[in-house]
Amino acid sequence: MRILFTFAHYYNAQGGGAYGSLKSDPRPRIGALASAIVALHSTFGRRQGLLLKPVSPANTTHCADIDVVVCTTGTNHLLDQLRLPPRLFHHHATQASPMFLGFECHALLRDRLGKYDYYCFLEDDILVSDPLFFDKLQWFNTLFGDEAVLQPNRFEVAVGQPLHKLYVDGDLRDRSISERLQDVNDRPELEAEAFGKQLVFRRVNNPHSGCFFLNARQMQHWVEQPDFLNRDPSFAGPLESAATLGIMRFFRAYKPARENAGFLEVRHLDNRYLGARAKPTGPATAQAQK
Repeated sequence: MRILFTFAHYYNAQGGGAYGSLKSDPRPRIGALASAIVALHSTFGRRQGLLLKPVSPANTTHCADIDVVVCTTGTNHLLDQLRLPPRLFHHHATQASPMFLGFECHALLRDRLGKYDYYCFLEDDILVSDPLFFDKLQWFNTLFGDEAVLQPNRFEVAVGQPLHKLYVDGDLRDRSISERLQDVNDRPELEAEAFGKQLVFRRVNNPHSGCFFLNARQMQHWVEQPDFLNRDPSFAGPLESAATLGIMRFFRAYKPARENAGFLEVRHLDNRYLGARAKPTGPATAQAQK
């Protein structure tokens, strides 16, 4: 398997702090991007071993050939401070408007069509560490077809809080945003058995995860649409649209249902919700505090 990962990375210490990329202290952003890149190589790359004499290859049935490309704009980035071996990623410099940088990743994915089995976009604080991640995606599409896309649930972690783990992408307050782009009543729920459990996947009005993962057939289908790369910001804004708008518009987007949310998940390394600006409330929080 060959996998192409693209990150949209931007940092501006004078940006006011509304996003992690705009905070005055660069260290959390440096750590997040470095951790995200290293996790891809250690989880999916071929340089894995088992401590024997001599060291033997490990995870040979799940590893892949991966390329990681970090897209930036101008000088507003932290790549020179990552302290990672240069072979771990490629730098793709652009002069894009910062809010529209994610669409430059789309262009890069399009230009590499035919060379990879999976085409992936991630915001620069998304960590993937499940070695079966792409096996699960293949399983899902074998069962339900390429017109369905399975989005991971995005979570945050914080110890010392009522909840140690929080999935952060709940329903949109303005449901009309979703209704303009997708019909969640079209095949709203899928079920299948795996690992001895009955799993449920649901269409949701907010399929945003800060990332997407498309197989080669799905990427080809999207690129062939007449408005591909039109840089439409109509899903919440340009940042969110780069990660989610095309997935909603041209596929049926699902997520693992709440009861089996961890079946496919990614970690958000910038705690904007758990232990930060939002304090979780409700039955789950009350149960955790007992």
